[in-house]
Amino acid sequence: MALAISLQGCNNDQELIDGLDGLDIAEDISITGNGIAHEWTDLMLELERYSQGRPNASARALAYIYLAAYETAVPGMVNYVSNDDRLRGLRIRDNVRAEDVNYQVALNTCFAKVIEHFLINVPESLTSGINVLETEIEGQLTVELSEQLTTDSQAWGTYVADQVIAYSLTDDDAEAQILDPQPLSYEPPTGDGFWTYSADPERALFPYWGKKVRTFVISPDETTTVPPIEYSEDPDSEYFAQMMEVNNVNNAARADQGEQLWISEFWSDDVEGLMMSPPARQFAIANQLIEQYNLTLDQTLAFYVKLGFALNDAAVSAWKDKYDYMVMRPNVYIHEFIDADFQTNLYRLIDWPNPSFPGYPSGHSTFASAAAGLFIDAFGNTTSFTDRTHEGRTEFQSAPRSFTSFTDLAQENAFSRVPLGVHMSMDCAEGLRLGYEISDAVNNLNLISDSFE
Repeated sequence: MALAISLQGCNNDQELIDGLDGLDIAEDISITGNGIAHEWTDLMLELERYSQGRPNASARALAYIYLAAYETAVPGMVNYVSNDDRLRGLRIRDNVRAEDVNYQVALNTCFAKVIEHFLINVPESLTSGINVLETEIEGQLTVELSEQLTTDSQAWGTYVADQVIAYSLTDDDAEAQILDPQPLSYEPPTGDGFWTYSADPERALFPYWGKKVRTFVISPDETTTVPPIEYSEDPDSEYFAQMMEVNNVNNAARADQGEQLWISEFWSDDVEGLMMSPPARQFAIANQLIEQYNLTLDQTLAFYVKLGFALNDAAVSAWKDKYDYMVMRPNVYIHEFIDADFQTNLYRLIDWPNPSFPGYPSGHSTFASAAAGLFIDAFGNTTSFTDRTHEGRTEFQSAPRSFTSFTDLAQENAFSRVPLGVHMSMDCAEGLRLGYEISDAVNNLNLISDSFE
């Protein structure tokens, strides 16, 4: 059954799937430099568009996929150390590894296995692309390798993938919630200004995610939180002013059909089958930056694993706060106190006007700054970057957008939710603050061996 947060378009999803005969795997794939990670990430992003459980299960999947990739290659990454000792319950034993291993072959095997495992309910017509890409890359990598070296390398990649999958399965809370993301057992508390649902498809999504789901670097108990502005129906209150801002900005964006609507649709990433999820979008940006800044394969894998950790931990902390504060979505308030005919700009793309969970803090904003903090640490804040994630798409305003700093990129992503009509400014501001707090913790995670510092 489709999840409410998938926000599927009325017709887009099936048409897209029917129009695909497997995935188009380019014959000129590049496996030099960081190419193997780049190629697998491109495929992962295409498949993730159709994966269910977004955004929480997607953020979790990214953490485990890139943990497995990093741990597969780290024995051959001279300056780097494993997470095995740091992550309790992860068991990767060096004595399983053959004396000689080609780590690119091992990575190829590992990526194929973990992407297939962690991306949930992707149509079989698309997952066939995993085998196609694995075979294509393997054929290029093994031309001059002995059969024994190839077999040993594949065995190492399989072993690490299996160990990481086994480690993920010990997170009982996450595994259970992925199977039942909108539990009937959960009924939201009631109160003035509290979020609630009006029909079963809008029931609370992942209401327990912030309680016990595994984090990799920083837990909700370790993050700080800023309470939302006090609920008020007074037209002179700050709360009313922020709701009026949503009403005005949303309506002006639709009327003008200009940059504000472009911004809101460019960053939406709400629609399963049409767009990748918000955490995956950060990997789409990272994949472009890694090419632009010419990172080595070792640097790429280290960067990816930290990005996966940051996005996973961002989802857990943001969802903890969402269900602690229970802040309503703007359209409910606006319908009652400002304009009974108000409609979000998200609604034209989907079957429902809002994501199916409380608004404060904004998940988009938390993911945006959790990633931007890592981008700043890796590349510096000043940049000349054009995000081409959706280039060529015609179903929504998708033209590339350019940025001169990563803080501007994160802020635009965060506040795009206001002209989309689904968040107040305070939701976005708190998400940005929380995400940067998480990125600070992840940036302090040292993956470099002490002997090379």
